[in-house]
Amino acid sequence: MHVLSSPLGNLLISTVLLAALFPIVARFFRSTWKQLDDTAAADRAAASPGDRLALRAPVTFVLAALSLLFINYFGSRDFFTNSIFPLLCKFGDAHPGVLHLDYFDDLYWRVYWGISRYAAYVLPIFVWPFVFKKESPLDFGLRARGFREHAWIYVLCLIVIIPVVYVVSFLPDFHTYYPMYQSAGRSWVDFLVWEAIYIGQFLALEIFFRGFFLRGARALGTSAIFAMIVPYVMIHFPKPYLEACGAIVAGIVLGSLSMQTGSIWAGFLVHSTVAILMDVLALERGTGMPKRLTPTSQPIYAFTHGTAVLWTIWGGAVVAFAFLIRRHRKPRPAPMKRRGRR
Repeated sequence: MHVLSSPLGNLLISTVLLAALFPIVARFFRSTWKQLDDTAAADRAAASPGDRLALRAPVTFVLAALSLLFINYFGSRDFFTNSIFPLLCKFGDAHPGVLHLDYFDDLYWRVYWGISRYAAYVLPIFVWPFVFKKESPLDFGLRARGFREHAWIYVLCLIVIIPVVYVVSFLPDFHTYYPMYQSAGRSWVDFLVWEAIYIGQFLALEIFFRGFFLRGARALGTSAIFAMIVPYVMIHFPKPYLEACGAIVAGIVLGSLSMQTGSIWAGFLVHSTVAILMDVLALERGTGMPKRLTPTSQPIYAFTHGTAVLWTIWGGAVVAFAFLIRRHRKPRPAPMKRRGRR
């Protein structure tokens, strides 16, 4: 573990892992990438002189840049402290006993953190139809079709990621950084409210990066996926180094799966499941899971089975993977021929 804790060790491990994983990922999605490039080339060839296909990628990049700009400036802790929190204090003074700012000041920041990201990530898909008529927001990967057919791939992602999360959870900076809401272990109210905010943020994030961004820039073919991972990795910069490096692989894999299946939903489920497990493990390695219902109530119950839950989910994923692979490979019976009338 000492190697994992040193900057030079992190650099060496990340370089080796990225060099080893990229050929595997490229081989796994080779047919998907070729299909994306072929479709993009065919769309460009079939575009009429007045077609707005060439505008899709520029409009996507501009809307994406505006969304990320909004998050950086208006979704920051400084903006909340200087502009939003004084309003909460004013309301709290006028209505004593309602907001409980002495207990939940940081939780209110996290609520604002989530709301600002919901707005910034989801807004582009509602702006899009005003620029490109007759295109539904549901076409940005929000439809459920394709989920069941490719569910085995997402289950495989859980099988691979969960052991990695378990190993990384022993690093000091892991349970120092997670949960991002540092008071999540104070009470079950803190924990559950935070996890709800956190999960909602992952849904908005998947809609933005694997839905809006990839569909909007699909004229670029496979290059849309690699363009998407640049801002996706950048939003991980405040996080531990190895996780930021893992975002490169995760961005490519989840982006490729989204384009292959036409849906973001299974990717969202994997992302949110892993995120919750990371918070639970971080609390177990650090301050411990909540023991109180509210910050001021008496201790009632301490959940100490996070590691068991992690491996139970992993075992369930293995069983589900075996079942889905068997069903996926099982030959379908040929349709019966109808007998003609004599």
